[in-house]
Amino acid sequence: MEAKKKREGKKTRGISAAIVLVCCFVVAILVFLFVFGNPDNFVNGDPSNHPAQGKMLGIIYKGGPVVCLIITLLLTVLVLSVERFFAIGRAKGKGNLINFVYDVKGELQKGNIKGAEVLCDKQKGSVAAIISAGLKKYADMETTSEDLSKEQKIAAIQQNIEEATSLELPSMEQNLPVVATISTLGTLFGLLGTVIGMIRSFSALANEGAPDSVALAAGISEALVNTALGIATGALAIISYSFFSGKIDNMTYAIDEMGFSIVQTYAATHK
Repeated sequence: MEAKKKREGKKTRGISAAIVLVCCFVVAILVFLFVFGNPDNFVNGDPSNHPAQGKMLGIIYKGGPVVCLIITLLLTVLVLSVERFFAIGRAKGKGNLINFVYDVKGELQKGNIKGAEVLCDKQKGSVAAIISAGLKKYADMETTSEDLSKEQKIAAIQQNIEEATSLELPSMEQNLPVVATISTLGTLFGLLGTVIGMIRSFSALANEGAPDSVALAAGISEALVNTALGIATGALAIISYSFFSGKIDNMTYAIDEMGFSIVQTYAATHK
């Protein structure tokens, strides 16, 4: 049984954040060079010139190399958010989670453990797997020939539910710490690009005689573009992390409620 649970846990694991990060970095470089840096986006077709009128992609290109890093983080958040959406959807199961909890509790109140297990088989997903593990242990405690007290049997059921939860929960939370980290890194990289752009701007102003207007404009563009992209990336990461954390919390509450119901049912129906 334990080996089977471990195999199921491995199947539910999502893609590696490291692989996503590397792939997004490569894509970000290609986009920066060939999309943002397309000669059509600049005056006279030269990326060293000002962006052409109305060419927003050219303006983003003027943000400099830091744009590649911020775009990498932005793409990583988008990819991991999509991956978590499907992974958490699989963990939740096929049907409505609230209805599933009510239906299982109803079967428990009737003393129909087999019926509750059938509902878990239909629901599938991590939540149903954890509840099913508790129900199986419940049935085992009813038929066990070991000389155990009622308290020991209840403790065994609780321990089995906790072990199943510890197997399934990491797969639900996978990659979310990376998204949380990007919420800070995006803003910091944006600030880094802003500082670099302002340094370039002040360097242009410090020239003797007339200021270098091209260098001044490039520095200001770099500062503003990186600020905007960094804030947007950080905000998206925060929204994504909060959304999926809330989904996982809801499933955790459902697991805790069902675990409590299983234990209470056993305590109430057995001497």
